[in-house]
Amino acid sequence: MKPQTSPTSNVTPIKRNSPGVRKTWTVVHSCGDEVKHDLSHRPADRRAGFARWLQGRACTDCWKADRDSDTQSKEAWLAAKRAEEQQAASEWAEQFDMPPLEGPERALDWGERSRHQLVTTAYSALVSEGTWDEADWAVLEDKIRTVTRVGWWIDQRDAGGCDLPELLDAATSDDTGTENPFR
Repeated sequence: MKPQTSPTSNVTPIKRNSPGVRKTWTVVHSCGDEVKHDLSHRPADRRAGFARWLQGRACTDCWKADRDSDTQSKEAWLAAKRAEEQQAASEWAEQFDMPPLEGPERALDWGERSRHQLVTTAYSALVSEGTWDEADWAVLEDKIRTVTRVGWWIDQRDAGGCDLPELLDAATSDDTGTENPFR
């Protein structure tokens, strides 16, 4: 039989925030605003350090205002980065005789960038840092040329380079193009 326990126990539950521990901190942020922060959700021994860290940052309102006001420079930076990546992908495709991708016009550039990034990552992982030689890579490169559906490359954009051989083996006939694979 299980022993009976009394409803009144001599064990006192530990209070998470006992009265002597500071929970609210007034922080003067780097933007000059003074804000009260409730840090009771953080462990007591880390609250002072977090409050010091907050002092070196702008308050939430100022941070959001700065972030939202700088959209034009972000958009310009992103457009320049995309153009640079697109140029590198186009040069790479021409250098290695990759076939053009098939699919919606608006997705072609994204697909080319995705293919370039995945294949170069795979080459680094399998040949440069891995155990494959150039003959093994040439076989895989021929398989790469057969997959021309832009959506397939976009779908695989987050895959690891080492996974590319398995992904290509799993590609369906809908993903392969009609171009002569024997060039």
